[in-house]
Amino acid sequence: MEIDMACFQSGVIAEANTDALFITLNVAPTTDAIVNLRQVLSGIPATELSFRQRYPEADFHITAAIGSEFWDRMSPDQRPAELVPFPALNNQLLVAPHTPVDLLLHIRSERHDLNYEAAVLVLSRLADSVMLDQEVHGFRYLDSRDLTGFVDGTENPQGAHRAEVALVGDEDLVFNGGSYIHLQRYEHDLEAWNRITVKQQEDIIGRTKADNKEYAGADKALSSHTKRTSLKDTEGRSVEILRHSMPYGNLTHKGLMFASYGRSPQPFTQMLESMLLGDGSGNHDHLLHYSQAVTGQAFFAPSIEWLESLL
Repeated sequence: MEIDMACFQSGVIAEANTDALFITLNVAPTTDAIVNLRQVLSGIPATELSFRQRYPEADFHITAAIGSEFWDRMSPDQRPAELVPFPALNNQLLVAPHTPVDLLLHIRSERHDLNYEAAVLVLSRLADSVMLDQEVHGFRYLDSRDLTGFVDGTENPQGAHRAEVALVGDEDLVFNGGSYIHLQRYEHDLEAWNRITVKQQEDIIGRTKADNKEYAGADKALSSHTKRTSLKDTEGRSVEILRHSMPYGNLTHKGLMFASYGRSPQPFTQMLESMLLGDGSGNHDHLLHYSQAVTGQAFFAPSIEWLESLL
């Protein structure tokens, strides 16, 4: 797979930051809104570069992505080969809803103030071309743990392999360097979670809580989170995504912004089906008894070159 390493949005494969804003937007149904949106999106790479030059220590990134349902309004003549709506699922007990939106801005760095400043700047340029859907502040919790208390993202690809997992290659030349994104906001029932014992929690996750040691395969319940998400393809290779998930929370709502980046949407869909629909014998992911997805959206983050061509 050949990837133009100079053209992808830096936030697609950059290492995790301590702070992030996940901003989802809908676009006004007018021609003027589309014209303005194209201009603003074309300037996103320059805006990111300006922040990175002014604050080099902050490791600043903006990833701009276009929703699957909105894509054809932005680009009626060209569409990423595998861009499809979010795969809504329902097993009668659990639901992964499809809640489409038009745009995603994933802004992240080591400083919440810079993320806020960038969000205000971009939204001021978009003005009345867009309507805010959700704004969620994600943050690093302790030593990269979810609010359930378990380390998150342990299985993420590392080094150069991150690009291989997350970036489209020469299988889709027009969209080389882009990435398929799936975004879900999960709400945790931490009161129920904390009523069960640590050993019960560990059995549900398939890892120890304090020292983050994965259970041996033979010791994992078929309904454990790690069992349901550790998948192999037909050739025995691991099914992988690049996670950019972060906890969020205040005194009333607590959960996880789950963000999957991939060169194809298929690995995410396989994992979601394994978690929610299970293995055909009733073994779904029991972590979902304590954490419910309330949103589900599919996007494509095109290359810098594609964004700049919008102008």
